[in-house]
Amino acid sequence: MTTAPATADGWISTFLDSHAAEQGAARNTQLAYGRDLKDFATWVAHRNSSFATVTRGDVEAYLVSCDANGLSKATRARRLSSVRQMYRFAHDEGWRDDNPAIRIKGPGAVQRLPDALSQEDVTRLMDAARSHGRTPADRARATALLELVYATGMRVTELVGLPVAAARGDPRMVLVRGKGGKERMVPLSSPARTALADWLRHRDEAEDRARMAGKPTSRQLFPGPGADGHLTRQHFHLMLKDIAVAAGVSPARVTPHALRHAFATHLLAGGADLRVIQTLLGHADLSTTEIYTHVLDDHLKSLVLKHHPLAKPAKSS
Repeated sequence: MTTAPATADGWISTFLDSHAAEQGAARNTQLAYGRDLKDFATWVAHRNSSFATVTRGDVEAYLVSCDANGLSKATRARRLSSVRQMYRFAHDEGWRDDNPAIRIKGPGAVQRLPDALSQEDVTRLMDAARSHGRTPADRARATALLELVYATGMRVTELVGLPVAAARGDPRMVLVRGKGGKERMVPLSSPARTALADWLRHRDEAEDRARMAGKPTSRQLFPGPGADGHLTRQHFHLMLKDIAVAAGVSPARVTPHALRHAFATHLLAGGADLRVIQTLLGHADLSTTEIYTHVLDDHLKSLVLKHHPLAKPAKSS
């Protein structure tokens, strides 16, 4: 979790920097986001408001003003997308407890469901992770990272920032510190526990060698050379892209958030309660978790067609 910038320019620049690093966005895309968000910032400032206090009603009023100024549906849809993505980032960073744009429908835009990774996709990624890296330690780390994020649905910042103490003693559950310093317990699957134990063995051996050489040791589960002392989320993002290529899964579909999304959608499709998923994901508002209910559409349809007496084809006489 980081402190929210004091100015709208700070919000925009931080979001764009992160988006460029994690999504690999093209320069033209970055420029379009920047123009859209600058326009929104000007409109917000004229209303004596700020990005930190904008409400859903404000975003809707902004779209109305865009319509009144003669902007096309495509342009209005793009601006809403820019605002929504910035607030999604702000929510993930802990700058906001909500996303004021998440429930707003685009102006005539086609509503598309998120492209969730299938269970087969995840299996292929896991298999590829076990072979990713030049050394056994590299491969153990890649496997542990993927197993943990898919088993728990942790945000990437929560995952890479885990202290090593959280993994000691072959735990059945891991304590995660989320947004606003809020803590939650998330259970570990058997494959995740196995992968974690294997990585700890390699990690501790490396720490022992560092200690013997007089070097400082790390308190992080996934040590890294960065300022925070742990693996950066950008490094993990790039690692996922390489693993996706090896697994034969489109790299464009594989991000840390995509694995978090897969965790939630696969649980929900398997019959898990929405409020349980809300707790596991660390969502403050159930409406944020409700975006995952789209996975039930096909599942419920198949149940009706299979079990409803009137949905069964009539028997030929």
